Amino acid sequence: MTITPRTRPFMQVDVFSARPFHGNPVAVVLDGAGIGDAQMQAVARWTNLSETTFVLPPTDADADYRLRIFTPAAELPFAGHPTLGSARAWLEAGGVPRRTGSIVQECAAGLVGVRHRDGRLAFAAPPRLRTGALDDAHLQRIVRAFGISRTQVLAHQWVDNGPGWAVVQLGTAREVLDLEPDLSLISDAMVGAIGAHPAASPYRYEMRTFAPAVGVPEDPACGSMNAAVAQWLTHGTGPDAYRVSQGSRVGRDAVIAVTAEADGTVWIGGDTAVLIGGTITL
Repeated sequence: MTITPRTRPFMQVDVFSARPFHGNPVAVVLDGAGIGDAQMQAVARWTNLSETTFVLPPTDADADYRLRIFTPAAELPFAGHPTLGSARAWLEAGGVPRRTGSIVQECAAGLVGVRHRDGRLAFAAPPRLRTGALDDAHLQRIVRAFGISRTQVLAHQWVDNGPGWAVVQLGTAREVLDLEPDLSLISDAMVGAIGAHPAASPYRYEMRTFAPAVGVPEDPACGSMNAAVAQWLTHGTGPDAYRVSQGSRVGRDAVIAVTAEADGTVWIGGDTAVLIGGTITL
């Protein structure tokens, strides 16, 4: 069946920064009905952002809407900053949650809770699909690609909550910021690096995330990686709260707020603002 192109509501949302144009943007098509997989992928390739999303009616009775998430190269089952940005766009477009202060997003990874408090959004970290230490061969590839020594890696872990993330922990934020990775050596990887800031810093950690496997060399701010890393670092014991800085190496100023509650739930929040609103013809 051929779908006649029509105008659909469209927004571009800045996520994880209080400074306009300094977070991670996500393009949101607010009416994805009738758009085929290939066209969704083409739109994501055209916007050339880390992710482009399409809002659809839910298929689960507990969900407020369904979301499909595309990078320029592939569809993801879940991603963090698109979750927050799409929730913001849905609210701005007049969406009304079934439960006051709580949005439920349906995506390929399942149902994801998003809480709305005092104008800010945060999502509940979904379960990790893979955990445990990296195998030695994969770790050695990352070490070579990052141009560091094995002794600089304090710890490492699979932190996969859908996209396929792995992470290495370095000793300091400075070491993370100084990385000059050769992504050609890990072209199929989804990997992050995290390191601690000095005690006097307003941030506990610096994060960088690299996703060459899905066409994103360096993500300016990554909610899914921070969510899974927080589950690893806090061991699900909570309570704990801290902030992560990300994006300065690509000209951004992102801040990710992490809250690990006593019941083990990890919430990932930050600023969201609609900076572009209009229509797209699809």
